[in-house]
Amino acid sequence: MKTKVTDIFGIKYPIIQGGLAYLGYAELASAVSNAGGLGQITTATLRTPENFRSEIRKVRKLTDKPFGVNFAIAKYNGQYEELLEVAIEEQVPAISITGGNPQPVLKRVNGENIKTLVLVSGVRHAQKAEQFGADAIMAVGQEGGGHIGRDDIGTMVLIPRIVDHVSIPILAAGGIGDGRGLLAAISLGAEGIVMGTRFIATQECVHANEKYKSALLQANETDTVIIKKTLGAPGRVLKTNYALDIIERESKGATYENLKDMISGKSNCRYIYDGNAEEGIGWAGQIIGLINNIPTVQELISEMIQTANQGMERMESIIGRRVDS
Repeated sequence: MKTKVTDIFGIKYPIIQGGLAYLGYAELASAVSNAGGLGQITTATLRTPENFRSEIRKVRKLTDKPFGVNFAIAKYNGQYEELLEVAIEEQVPAISITGGNPQPVLKRVNGENIKTLVLVSGVRHAQKAEQFGADAIMAVGQEGGGHIGRDDIGTMVLIPRIVDHVSIPILAAGGIGDGRGLLAAISLGAEGIVMGTRFIATQECVHANEKYKSALLQANETDTVIIKKTLGAPGRVLKTNYALDIIERESKGATYENLKDMISGKSNCRYIYDGNAEEGIGWAGQIIGLINNIPTVQELISEMIQTANQGMERMESIIGRRVDS
């Protein structure tokens, strides 16, 4: 499966693992890369230059394939430069940038032979990312887990809108977790996909608590809600009493200061690490409605490619019948 994305990043399949704060470690990243995709570790978890450098080197012990590192730059209040220098020193193959202005990162890595991806949720931000020099764009629709755009635009509309307005490759994200989603994304003009929630529900996502994985497995597509919408930073999480309490407080005018403990990284960790759904949040996209097993990453990606190929054969048979008629 060759696309512009496989060519740029030197990977077999155009499947990118999302950054996954607190879950994007070497075990998962290397498994995705070994299976033909592009795995990522996340600086949002590692925090210190020493930890970050150690995790990069751990990935390299587990795979000889390309991988990426994610910078969720809004989480650092501008204090990510030291970590960025580590990424450059270690010559990581790729850097993805989420949650803020990507320009300073893109400017610093220019000329360093590091490929770059920028997460956007609308046309204007995609155009800016291209202008700043990104190699590819990750476009996330409303269905996605974690932080999403403010405009409630679904993936099906968002991808062709952005494809029509930029010239660099687009990766579709949001509501994608199987081969059908991969094929649909390609059909919309994307050059590949980004998956977050689906990769959490795999055996190599070893840091995710089994209660969290079980919740992803048992839930359906209606079992997520959006928190922090009134704060201007909407994010999709599993529907729990805790999440509904946050929404209720927002409806009554709660400010960031009122809610910061409930929506913090520590709150996230209480659920995803400790399995405490009563006192924490668990990010999840609507794709949970299509998750029905906890495979290895290799099994997941192999099945996706097989399903995509079967879907292509079906499309070709339909188009062929119409041409013949």
